[in-house]
Amino acid sequence: MIGALALLTLSAKAQLGKPKETFTRADSLRGNLTPLRTCYDIDYYHLDVKFDIANRYISGSTLFKFTTVQDFTKLQFDLFANLKVEKVVYKGQELPYTREYNAVFVTFPETVKKGSKEEFTVYYSGNPTVAKNAPWDGGVVYKRDSLGNPWVATACQGMGASVWWPNKDHQYDEVDSALISISVPDSLRDVSNGRLRKVTPLGNGYTRYDWFVANPINNYDIEANIGKYTHFSDSYDGEKGKLSLDYWVLSYNLQKAKKQFGENVKDMIKAFEHWFGPYPFYEDGYKLIEAPHLGMEHQSGTAYGNHFINGYMGTDLSGTGWGLKWDFIIVHESGHEWFGNNITSKDLADMWIHESFTNYSESLFVEQRYGKQAGQEYVHGTRMRILNDAPVVGAYNVNKEGSGDMYYKGGNLLNMVRTIINDDEKWRSILRGLNKTFYHQTVTYNDIVDYISNKSGRDLNPIFDQYLKYKNIPILNFMFNKGKLYCRWIAGVKDFNMPVKVRIKGGEYQFITPSTRFAPVEINGVTKDNIEVDTFNYYIGVLVD
Repeated sequence: MIGALALLTLSAKAQLGKPKETFTRADSLRGNLTPLRTCYDIDYYHLDVKFDIANRYISGSTLFKFTTVQDFTKLQFDLFANLKVEKVVYKGQELPYTREYNAVFVTFPETVKKGSKEEFTVYYSGNPTVAKNAPWDGGVVYKRDSLGNPWVATACQGMGASVWWPNKDHQYDEVDSALISISVPDSLRDVSNGRLRKVTPLGNGYTRYDWFVANPINNYDIEANIGKYTHFSDSYDGEKGKLSLDYWVLSYNLQKAKKQFGENVKDMIKAFEHWFGPYPFYEDGYKLIEAPHLGMEHQSGTAYGNHFINGYMGTDLSGTGWGLKWDFIIVHESGHEWFGNNITSKDLADMWIHESFTNYSESLFVEQRYGKQAGQEYVHGTRMRILNDAPVVGAYNVNKEGSGDMYYKGGNLLNMVRTIINDDEKWRSILRGLNKTFYHQTVTYNDIVDYISNKSGRDLNPIFDQYLKYKNIPILNFMFNKGKLYCRWIAGVKDFNMPVKVRIKGGEYQFITPSTRFAPVEINGVTKDNIEVDTFNYYIGVLVD
């Protein structure tokens, strides 16, 4: 039973790599920010790729346009070693390059000067990694729909976009805009991020679909979805005006999609715009794309594979009943448009910024639709899936996320922070403020925690540190001595001092703020038998001596 729950913990909320205790040179090349990467800032990609589906083969190019941050003669981009670099072209000439694991090092003929705008193109080909169990174990998905038609998609978070196309594969540097050109057999369609600019029959049995993304986008969000798609559309009158809603599904699922999407999408956008602020990508629109895997938060083109049913594949991850009243994949993956896509962690170690807030967004959706008590019950119910097996924050500079507890433990942490702030409008302003202040930016752990602390008027660093950097939850330890009540926290963080709500059973809750040393607590009439802690809103241990 525990094993099954652990597998569900790594659900399609996003894709996680396999746990790893030691790190290699390849990990450092991928995760570390060396001068060979920081010397240039990506402005624009043109990804132009042909999919030979029968042979599971791709070929094409990526145009890199960039601004030089520091003088350099050499830089690094990334492409998985099983894919061949055909050539690298700069100002009409081929550049020499070397490869080490999945990193490619290009040498330029002269110094590229700081502040200059430059470009080069990488031509490549090969058989990209086939996903074994997307989206968790990523790569390219090759399947067939129920009518036997080819159905192909990419899903590569954690593993990295360089599994199928050349790019600067690190989260800290998001490209400002991108053109995604995918060539597919004439009988199929491609659906990618952003807006469809052009469809061009190539005359060789292939058709090219050009999609343009006008907003900054992280590499792993860039997608190809290839199949026998049909399209329908709608719109939503949102905080920034009319938002286009576009849906791409297999033709035989059209009626089911119209019903399921109609019952979930507008309520979701209404809830998240209320709590988080305007949908961050009005210029690129909002899309749901039926996919041959469970789902992925591809910016402005969410991959959807929940089979048009409510819950998480028909399951309520909270065990409360509330999770069966809405489509988990639509709500959760779309929540990533705010946390993960609008606000992106610079290092994969801080993937909790994506997952904790988006897990918490589920309860805010429930609250918006069914009331605050329902939302609180939902987030409380998800605790049964917390493992406390490892810190939520991963190792930095090696492309490694932390424990899967970033979902449910992170969501419960944020609900506790809301409880501590004790002002729902202030909490809402903080969530909206995060999305406004860090709009289309990459961020660090400290950026997020310091912002919440500053806006709440309380230093919340010890609380975030305890729940994210230590695997064990804090224990509230009461001791009675000569009829007097004493209290302390047992925690990994030095001087941990989280405010907590306690009461005499049947009475009103009041806040106390223990430290890690025993100190007296004044609650009139309290005894060992009648003291009660708000463990519904606080995910803590309680010990009464």
